Amino acid sequence: MLQKILILGGTTEARQLAGKLAQRGDLAVTLSLAGRTESPVPQGVPTRSGGFGGMEGLAAYLRQEQINLLIDATHPYAANISRNAAEAALLANVPILALRRPAWEPAAGDRWTLVADAAEAVQALGTAPRKVFLALGRQEIAEFAAAPQHAYVIRSVDPVEPPLDVPDATYILARGPFAEADELELLKTHRIDAIVAKNSGGSATYGKIAAARKLGIEVILFRRPVLPDVPAAASVEELLGKVDHWLDPAEKRGV
Repeated sequence: MLQKILILGGTTEARQLAGKLAQRGDLAVTLSLAGRTESPVPQGVPTRSGGFGGMEGLAAYLRQEQINLLIDATHPYAANISRNAAEAALLANVPILALRRPAWEPAAGDRWTLVADAAEAVQALGTAPRKVFLALGRQEIAEFAAAPQHAYVIRSVDPVEPPLDVPDATYILARGPFAEADELELLKTHRIDAIVAKNSGGSATYGKIAAARKLGIEVILFRRPVLPDVPAAASVEELLGKVDHWLDPAEKRGV
């Protein structure tokens, strides 16, 4: 009998994990996307898009679809989804695993300022006009209208609608990964002196952090949110091992 796995995704690792699990003959894998990106990358496995209606809605889905294992492989800053996932797993009595991408750590030469959110980032930029690269999701951009003295370069996967209500904003539509050399060129071309970003971890968007270090540019980073304490892995390979362990018969695990 196929074991049903629901992966809460939206990250590169979630797509990789789903692909590897789908190659097995003993699993039925569904990948769930939040639906915030208008044209998501093809996932290669059955997908669903949109929310569940909070923890109770997700718990109902787990029961209705007879899901055997829930995997939270969402973005490190999708704290609400992670909390709902942990609670829903408890409500539905379904085991849960999480893929938690390690945060970036500061290196010699980094000029990091840590903030809680976009409002605090606006304050950290100060009052003097600056050239600011916003490498954030569309949901956080609107806060920067409170600081119209800065010139902004805004990069996003989908268009920012409505546009930021400031006199000087340049929009770049692009999807990572972003190489360090390309990020260096972008920062130099636009004469950037501050970057605002999330500490996403991983290699796909680290190029801007390394480029900022080389150029001595300040990076204003959102702190990582606190996530639920559930069994977790730091990589796709480690999580695959945990899935194998979960699939082992109880007697082989010594339970």
